Amino acid sequence: MESRRRSLRGLDWFAFFVADVQGGFGTFVAFYLTSEKWTQIDIGFVLSVASVVSLVGQVPGGRLLDAMRSKRLAAAVAIGLIGMSALAYASLPIFPVILAASSLQAAASCLLGPAIAAMSLALVGHKAVGERFGRNARFQSIGAGLSAAIMGAVGYFFESHVVFLVTAAVVIPAWIALHFINPPQAPLPQANAPDTRREQDRPPLRLRDLLTWPLVIFGCAILLFHLSNAAMLPLMSGVLTKQVNEWAPVLIAACIVGPQLVVALCSPWAGRQAQRLGRRPILLLGLAALPIRGILFATVSNPYLLVIAQLLDGITATVFGVMVPLIIADLTRGTGRFNLTLGIVGTMMGIGASISTTLAGYITDTYSSAAAFFSLAAIAFVGLVVVALLMPETRPDEKEAPINQDDRA
Repeated sequence: MESRRRSLRGLDWFAFFVADVQGGFGTFVAFYLTSEKWTQIDIGFVLSVASVVSLVGQVPGGRLLDAMRSKRLAAAVAIGLIGMSALAYASLPIFPVILAASSLQAAASCLLGPAIAAMSLALVGHKAVGERFGRNARFQSIGAGLSAAIMGAVGYFFESHVVFLVTAAVVIPAWIALHFINPPQAPLPQANAPDTRREQDRPPLRLRDLLTWPLVIFGCAILLFHLSNAAMLPLMSGVLTKQVNEWAPVLIAACIVGPQLVVALCSPWAGRQAQRLGRRPILLLGLAALPIRGILFATVSNPYLLVIAQLLDGITATVFGVMVPLIIADLTRGTGRFNLTLGIVGTMMGIGASISTTLAGYITDTYSSAAAFFSLAAIAFVGLVVVALLMPETRPDEKEAPINQDDRA
């Protein structure tokens, strides 16, 4: 029991430090490379290649993780590779090195999220995994918010490359936290145990067996959600910049930090309610917040009210941060394909997000930003209707027959 508690505390801190490590990339990459006199074309190309690698790597990464017996080893290697990428950014900011480093970082990131989810499922089992996913989201949200503040301060007070040195340094406490995550000393109760047989012990994978009706509906809903959601904050940031140019950076920062606070506060609650009430009510709540947010962005002109409306993003982020791995765990129970399926859904997320910004930009340039927000809200509403009418409840029957022995972290 003490080993299990220590492992769960280690998982808390690992989720926290993973968010810190990942926080060194993203917007800081464009800032850093601009300070190094890179052209915007080269910066855009590097970021686009990383996005493609992240999109393409989701399914292979999931299948690789399913085949690996030790998810802890996979997480350790992945975060180490990200640290190496950060050191490459800091030490040699020339095009071939940065292109390779950004691709390596994107590929390694394809393993980290699924590895955390797999270790969570192994440690607590299906009955408690909803709240565990919520706790992961809380620590990742706190880590992301704190990382943004620290990296911003480091970039302001020191040379810009120091941001990536700090990112690489955070790998060490992440490894230490990972060291405390140990496999359970005794098998989990059979009613909770996920099926994680090694690749050679599983029947051959047939895609048609994996793509069940609930998974197809859920995947479509996820694609529609990200098609609607991904462009909202960038589009709203542009609106704020035009309205209050001087205060725009502060307001945009508030738009990022505010939802993170909501996620940190509400994620464990969402996990508990998903276990108690079922998955559908919580999923519908998250989907309903998105069209409301889009309509508010289209109709409200006061910049401070827009920042308040952006807090709804915290609700959607809370729900989807918990529900995506939880519903996939439900749908793949007994198949040994949890991480592969997580990769498939992650690919659908990436497709939706990649189309979203281009679509919103076209509508904005052709018509107006209000028209773009209404269009994004309509897409989100379609996703809500799809789930409401077609998505069945996936919470397993607690009296369900046992499946297989537990996974090892």
